Amino acid sequence: MSAPPPRPSLRSRLESAQTTVTAEVGPPRGADPGVIRRKVEALRGWVDAVNITDSQSAHVRLSSWAGSILALAAGVEPVMQVTCRDRNRIALQSDLLSAGALGIPNVLLMTGDHPRFGDHPDAKPVFDLDSVQLVWTARTMRDEGRLLSGRKLDPPPSWLIGAVENPFAPPAGFRAARLGKKVAAGAEFVQTQFVFDVPAFARWMAGVRDLGLDARCKVLAGVGPVRSLRALEYMRGNIPGLWIPDEVSRRLHGVPPGRVADEGLTICAEIIQQVLQIPGVSGVHVMAPGFERGIPEILARAGLARAEVGSGYAD
Repeated sequence: MSAPPPRPSLRSRLESAQTTVTAEVGPPRGADPGVIRRKVEALRGWVDAVNITDSQSAHVRLSSWAGSILALAAGVEPVMQVTCRDRNRIALQSDLLSAGALGIPNVLLMTGDHPRFGDHPDAKPVFDLDSVQLVWTARTMRDEGRLLSGRKLDPPPSWLIGAVENPFAPPAGFRAARLGKKVAAGAEFVQTQFVFDVPAFARWMAGVRDLGLDARCKVLAGVGPVRSLRALEYMRGNIPGLWIPDEVSRRLHGVPPGRVADEGLTICAEIIQQVLQIPGVSGVHVMAPGFERGIPEILARAGLARAEVGSGYAD
């Protein structure tokens, strides 16, 4: 027996004064639909929507639109990620139109990692559009009912449009203004890079508020656990624009090896509590690649457990 279809929750939650929670789900490197079902079912009732990644880090995975359909069937609202890396403007608009036709209610639009970082480094990158141009394209399709060519859409799609931003990439003073470009293009919510340096994130949010962007675009702070010292070193050395303060490193190195993962969850929960106190932050986006099953525990530690978990959005 299939799960009941999810109630449209992300849009309404973002429009309310309640804390919004989204989580990232990585599709499998294989053709087993059960992987997606199991991951999203573990999150049902805990989050307002799940991001289905689009060949994240330029590695071949089950497609984001297929994962989004599987999430819908499991009763969890999806956010379909779409990158510019692999498609020209014809294919991008076709995929966006198809998402609308299939009932996928949210899209998250980004430039995407270069193929040289992935499992097919010799693949030809496309990048016909960049993320700002793709957001503008999606808004034009939805609000003006036309393609980039000028041809009319009948009917147009109606999804919620999201974007991503990295508050910590240099030059730091430019990052709020860069979000402004995406908001002007049509972004209605934004999910950020991992936040480990809360004061630096607070400074970025001050710039966002100074530009009035928080009144036009909902900000979801990206958070996630560091579950091993090996993961810590990888994240510090291999993810562009990611800054992990020395204090986080000291805490993880300061516990016995068998407690590093638990300490990582505790740190993540503390960061969630801290970023939610920053004016203009509407919620959090939890990223735990390969550890989606642990997201409910992180949320519970952060005080974000919801009533009647598993039966819907009760709070």
